[in-house]
Amino acid sequence: MDAISLNPYERETWQVPAYNITSGNTRVLLSRTRLYPDPDFQYNFARRALWCADGSSALLQCENRSFQSIYPSPDERGETTDDINSTEYMSIFFVKLGHLTLNHALTLCQPSPIVDFLWYPCASRHSPSTYCFIASVRECPVKLLDGNDGRLRASYPIVDHRERHIAPHSLLFNPTADKLYCGFQDAIEIFDIHRPGEGERLLTRPSKKSKEGLKGIVSSLSCSTTGTYFAAGTLTSASPVADNIALFDVSGGMRVLSVMFSPTNEYRLYAAFRRSPCVWAWDLRDASTPVCRFEPTEVTGVGMTPDSGGWNNASNVLRYSPTNQKIHFDIERGGRWMSRGDQEGNIAIYGLHSNQQSAETTTGGMSGFGTGNAGNGPVNVIQPIQEFKAHSDAIGSATFHPLKPVLLSISGSRHFDAVASPNISFTGSEGNAYSDSDSDLNSDEGEREGAQHWQRPSGVIVRPRARPQPTVRDASIKLWDLGFENPST
Repeated sequence: MDAISLNPYERETWQVPAYNITSGNTRVLLSRTRLYPDPDFQYNFARRALWCADGSSALLQCENRSFQSIYPSPDERGETTDDINSTEYMSIFFVKLGHLTLNHALTLCQPSPIVDFLWYPCASRHSPSTYCFIASVRECPVKLLDGNDGRLRASYPIVDHRERHIAPHSLLFNPTADKLYCGFQDAIEIFDIHRPGEGERLLTRPSKKSKEGLKGIVSSLSCSTTGTYFAAGTLTSASPVADNIALFDVSGGMRVLSVMFSPTNEYRLYAAFRRSPCVWAWDLRDASTPVCRFEPTEVTGVGMTPDSGGWNNASNVLRYSPTNQKIHFDIERGGRWMSRGDQEGNIAIYGLHSNQQSAETTTGGMSGFGTGNAGNGPVNVIQPIQEFKAHSDAIGSATFHPLKPVLLSISGSRHFDAVASPNISFTGSEGNAYSDSDSDLNSDEGEREGAQHWQRPSGVIVRPRARPQPTVRDASIKLWDLGFENPST
């Protein structure tokens, strides 16, 4: 596969990337890197990654309240290595010569936790005027930041009745890139991107006591290809009498995590839900019931068995449970493939035009996936065409490159269990991460102070009095080649 060009104007017309995705195809790891180290935050990881419009750079949302910008470039060293388990900072691993490196460009620290972010629709690292992005930071106005140096270009405040700044949970540009939509509690704020200041508020329901309309935090927004309407989803659970997905005219249960229109079909809407591994699809010409459900195959995590509960006695690995972490899905620009990771480190790639469907099933007790009464209709289940183990931790984002058959994946999540922390042993001792001025007390003194214990097959752990800090198992960034044509090499 050719390296990503540094000049975005070499091709006069855009072409759909040629993907080679089959069930038996070999996954080619182009490169691997890690976040720029933060000495004050040891267990940092990326929560989400987004390519800019031409794929010249990617922006990462990090756990330590910062943005990190990376960009791909052709490898000038021509080195190869087989040590894919190394943890050396910024070490790159190649399967074959002439591939790419991921280079750190910029780190932008924020004063508060990051809620959401979005590239300007035509952002490019080679065009300074358009190289910017929108950032939603808690208790701050919505900010338009420069991608080169992080300076503030404009701000768009959303103020509540107590004169506090509201950070929207979802951001969206319209196709002409002159309107910015910001979703938050029971409302959507619409800004003119060229006029910083207050915007126009669109309420998603008439009043707080009303049962009509869309209730709750607007967690996701997506605009149709024609720009005539957009979809909004909320974190409020749906029921037979209340919906959590709605369509809005631009001129005028479970919890939804993400909604997205098909890039090639303005009537096809996809939605993912929190604590669910599935992605649902609707045809808006008849939205009474979902068209299909994209469901991954059951992949057992490392060291886990399907019939084990709690701790796995064979390998002392804690079983996974449904996570509240945002697991985003992505659709490539040709509208043919969809990718989504999971909390076990697997990536599933679905064919949106695939005819490989299982027998029709029903949604069972899952009522009201945005339609209010779609609880018992038959739904076709589509299995992934390709599914593989990519990371050793939850994958928050698996994003297609806009110009090349390349997939960018990031991993990491918070872990408070003892297995994830190398600073806790199973003999009752505590590491430095959890120690304080009283950490030298022996077990007898700890019992007299009322310390709590719990039993594991391999020993007893003393819960430290200091507040435990979360750890991360795998905070890696990987680039995958999905156009590899010769699996035998």
